[in-house]
Amino acid sequence: MPAATACNVLMIYPRFMADSFWNFSEACELVGARYPAIPLGLITVASLLPKSWNVRLVNRNTEELVESDLAWADMVMTGGMLFQQADTLDLIEMCRARGLPVAVGGPDVSSSPHRYATANFRVIGEAEGILDKFIATWEEGQREGTFEAPKFQVDVTKTPIPRFDLLKFDQYLYIGVQFSRGCPFTCEFCDIIELYGRKPRTKTHAQMLAELEALYQLGYRGHVDFVDDNLIGNKKAIKAFLPVLENWIKEHDYPFEFTTEASLNLADDHELLQMLRRSNFFAIFVGIESPDEETLAAARKKQNTRRSISESVHKIYQAGMSVTAGFIVGFDTEKGSVAPPMIDLIEEANIPIAMVGLHVDHDAAPAGKGDQCTAGVNYQTKRPRLDILRDYRKILERVYDPDAFCGRLERLAAMLDCSDRRKELPKGDIRGRVSTIKLVHDLMARLPEGRERFWKAFTTCMSINPSSVRGIVTLMAFYLHVGPYSRYVMKQIDRQIEDIEQGRFVAPKLLPPTEAEPIAVNA
Repeated sequence: MPAATACNVLMIYPRFMADSFWNFSEACELVGARYPAIPLGLITVASLLPKSWNVRLVNRNTEELVESDLAWADMVMTGGMLFQQADTLDLIEMCRARGLPVAVGGPDVSSSPHRYATANFRVIGEAEGILDKFIATWEEGQREGTFEAPKFQVDVTKTPIPRFDLLKFDQYLYIGVQFSRGCPFTCEFCDIIELYGRKPRTKTHAQMLAELEALYQLGYRGHVDFVDDNLIGNKKAIKAFLPVLENWIKEHDYPFEFTTEASLNLADDHELLQMLRRSNFFAIFVGIESPDEETLAAARKKQNTRRSISESVHKIYQAGMSVTAGFIVGFDTEKGSVAPPMIDLIEEANIPIAMVGLHVDHDAAPAGKGDQCTAGVNYQTKRPRLDILRDYRKILERVYDPDAFCGRLERLAAMLDCSDRRKELPKGDIRGRVSTIKLVHDLMARLPEGRERFWKAFTTCMSINPSSVRGIVTLMAFYLHVGPYSRYVMKQIDRQIEDIEQGRFVAPKLLPPTEAEPIAVNA
């Protein structure tokens, strides 16, 4: 293949829906950041492009896209997840109106390529498996095409270091890296195994250290998230890597603190918990979904059955890591109200941030319809729709009541063993721009409600476990979003309940199973 000619590529990261549980803009503002996470997929694609191509990145969540950006470009590359779909479609229309070729890719394009039929190019599947053909097509002068990578065959050990140099670090709360792709479990509501397979593929130790070293040399310090769908999906691989990571962290004087997502069976492995602790992990996202074992079994989430979920969460706390958890309301197997047992579980496990969403159709995310919290249930339910919505409202009302939230924080502080965690953040960490005391005062000033209760929670945590305070204050900061957002969601649900009660609701048409099967945003 002849050497690639120069090409100006404008990578545009689409806006996420503003009405989303995950839009922690208020927490970002407290430390001067603009958005939580980086566009890791786009900067990974950037690393795969020919060296002769010039690349710029515009993140629509952190900065404005201006006409001069588009005028510079020979091609636009964009795409992302479901809740970026509306803005991605707007970007395609914007580019086509200017005669500017646009290529789309990412998880939502791979799941629903028909939604993106108006784009010049569609890249379906993992970019490493097909991008060379896309580049060759572009070099040949063709300006239309669909490129689909073979499933689950990409050798991630050959994936280059993402173009971290394209990022403006001070715009983000944290930076993402990826160790593995895929998950061994078969949860029926999750699309991970459809996109990346059931056999987790892992990068080499040298690769991961090279990525961390690149971040370190670029001057980044602070929170790094392992974005893996399930970091412990291949236990043998992660157990081999963590001692290497631990040594690197020590040698570099702890420049990073880590978070990740893992399945709840992590709690069964004391050795693994301690390895994560020593490697400076401080928080884990866990998909719990339901307190009902029959529902978990039917949803093929068997790794959460035959165990005490709350005790499993407590074991993670005792290893010095907090837990954020995902829950779903609206499973077909639900019998009677699920609100009381779900509230009881969240309270018993002392989970401050519980992402509780409705089971929704995965295919479309039209502008203004919100996320899996506000969109309602747009499929035919087995349990009465009204009961599901009432359950959902009741859970949100209870879980994000200020007194209940602060009570969970206090109980968490009593359990969270942060005794060996460094009190000071590394120099250059964006979170260190504001002292803990100032952060607390700014937080209290911004709280829409319950200031006295939050202040009591802060002083209680200071008294019973001072080493936990930094993490507790971070969770309080998240309440600036989840508190008001839960109230907003409840108003949307109230309207849907009223429509049903007043006979204004029109049930959605029953779709074929392949179209109707809902998925969750997080496994």
